Amino acid sequence: MRRIWALWITLLVVTAAATAGCAGSGGDGIGGPGDDPDRLRKQARDALARYDEAVRTAGGQQRFVPVGDLTGQVGDWEAGREENKASLLAGQVVAGGALPAPPQATGTVTWDGGATLDVPLVGAEASLAAIPRGDCGGCPPLTVTGARLTTAKISTTRGPATVPAWEYTLRDTAVRVTRPAVAASAAVTVTPPSWDPFNAPGGLPIDSASVNAAGTTLTVVFVGSQGPASVPCGADYTGEVVESANAVVVIIVTHPHAADEACTAIGFPRTLSVELAAPLGERALLDIQQGLPIAVTRS
Repeated sequence: MRRIWALWITLLVVTAAATAGCAGSGGDGIGGPGDDPDRLRKQARDALARYDEAVRTAGGQQRFVPVGDLTGQVGDWEAGREENKASLLAGQVVAGGALPAPPQATGTVTWDGGATLDVPLVGAEASLAAIPRGDCGGCPPLTVTGARLTTAKISTTRGPATVPAWEYTLRDTAVRVTRPAVAASAAVTVTPPSWDPFNAPGGLPIDSASVNAAGTTLTVVFVGSQGPASVPCGADYTGEVVESANAVVVIIVTHPHAADEACTAIGFPRTLSVELAAPLGERALLDIQQGLPIAVTRS
């Protein structure tokens, strides 16, 4: 399931970044060419403020910060069940009866590096209700017939982690759905601002990131021009970092080859390293556009 969303998001990012970064530009620009520097700095400050509030809501701790889609899929849809894909993507999953409570009050989150965190658990019904729901044009809902407590691998701001999870069986299919069984009170959850297509946020989105062992050098991966600014339609990139005690935002500054070039709207993976004023530690890296946490691979 997460792979499906990742592919879809990547396609959107490539299209948006390519359109902004490879079409004609108006000279150097913070974020994508033409982005207003003051507007992006305000976006960054607003994102940090929302994240600070989310950390306060979580009791001031931010050790467990899930990233991305938390609904997993085990197995492939059978022939004739292809419509179930749209139902799951839209979160149209409903309980067909009573679902179990957790067999114990707490469980353990284990990161790939070996770090652990004990967290409170919630029942299968509460985890199911936490799945985000959207409109899928009348697709049939998936009916849950049972659930068992197991584990699942998810992304977090501190890298991949294995978490307690409910695995749901579904009517008329062998596919199973997973969802973390961790109580919402144990996780930092950020609510992004409403998306306004007529006043969309600016900035180049970051696809992934890593930090060095010292925690002071952050390397981000994003979509940009293929070549450097020394060649036609190329661009160089530098970064501006906005930091708080709980998170950081990286604003990518574009330095194109020339203004108003007619270039092919195709994006390519680029990387950029920035120095932080203080080690990243348990702080989160936030996306410039929506202020959502980004997974960071830590050395």
